[in-house]
Amino acid sequence: MSLHDEPLKADGFDEAILGTDYRTDRLIYSVRKCIRILMKRDKMSYEEALEFLEFNTLLAYIGEGTPIFLNDIDA
Repeated sequence: MSLHDEPLKADGFDEAILGTDYRTDRLIYSVRKCIRILMKRDKMSYEEALEFLEFNTLLAYIGEGTPIFLNDIDA
């Protein structure tokens, strides 16, 4: 992906964007925030949201611009 290309986005998860990867400009999403979005927006339980996210988003590869999903660490 060149610097002039629009980064690929995960639909419906704009509020979970943390930033971009320095080298590739791929978007970086918070897994925790994505789960919270699904729980609130779609009224899913935690387990349902995680399963949905894993099956439909986290394991998807859509080319070299595929967004990065970060497992948040509690500090």
